[in-house]
Amino acid sequence: MPTSMRIGLVTEALIHWTLPEVLDWLVAEVPEITDLEIGSGAYAPTQHCDMARLLGDAGYRKTWENEIAGRGLRVAALNVWGNPLHPDADVAKAHDKALRDTITLAATLGVPRIVAMAGCPAGVHGDQTPVFPGGGWLPYLENLHLRQWHEKTMPYWQSLAGFAQREHPELLICLELHPGTVAHNVESFEELCQLGPSIAANIDPSHFFWTGMDAGAVVKRLGRRVGHAHAKDLVFNQKQLALNGLLDRRWPSPAEQMPWTFATVGSGHSADWWAQFTNDLASWGRAHTLAIEHEDPFVPAEVGIKAAGRLLARACGGQTEGDAT
Repeated sequence: MPTSMRIGLVTEALIHWTLPEVLDWLVAEVPEITDLEIGSGAYAPTQHCDMARLLGDAGYRKTWENEIAGRGLRVAALNVWGNPLHPDADVAKAHDKALRDTITLAATLGVPRIVAMAGCPAGVHGDQTPVFPGGGWLPYLENLHLRQWHEKTMPYWQSLAGFAQREHPELLICLELHPGTVAHNVESFEELCQLGPSIAANIDPSHFFWTGMDAGAVVKRLGRRVGHAHAKDLVFNQKQLALNGLLDRRWPSPAEQMPWTFATVGSGHSADWWAQFTNDLASWGRAHTLAIEHEDPFVPAEVGIKAAGRLLARACGGQTEGDAT
């Protein structure tokens, strides 16, 4: 069954190239990709998006837009993944500014999606690093998330959602459901998204593979709260998994010793799986773009992006490996 999903690219994988070089390469080598997701600040590299100049110089902004549109491409999302709840006040301030500036830039450019993360605060007052309450396995972790919610998470995201609604009413801030942040699964995200209509989910199935979640079930449960998606696969190293389980403190290296690694689309899950996933996204959510996020440590970006583009083109067209010609 054909879907209406478009194929995109998180350009961070090619950050060593200039934006025009990325655009020319995509047109020549991966015509399946029509959409871009470009880093705009916080932890996301900004070589393809000079935020200050794009906000302050209309002529430069027009040239930047024309570089993209002139090649038949479009900006589907800006990526500003970071931690605005960080206990280091300087980090939190910088990431909050990057997020707010990205919202303003998205409004100026007419970009409908921002990809971000919900962040993670301190465990208790005085902590210098974030503390992720992944479970109440030990007494000092029990109900920690409740204190974080009331003291930091709810006030911040309520305010931020209000700012986004005023600045860009049509915008969806698509939070990656990622371990290490306060919104990492359905339960934690559903609590957070009640703080404002602009808060949505970015679905990256690779995060679900290693945490035992079902991407299709998540998409169906969240429905129209799904605003964007990443295409990234995952493979397990069964020998290392047997010895060390899923929670390996050494991640991401050495890659060959990890229980799991991110992988090129199709390496861990079949074309049929990706066809079903794209169909679920189109049927249940509001995601328009499935953006390839290449993080395979064993495959060069140029090779992995091409392979992912080909497979996803078949998936989005309802065609699988078995019936492709």
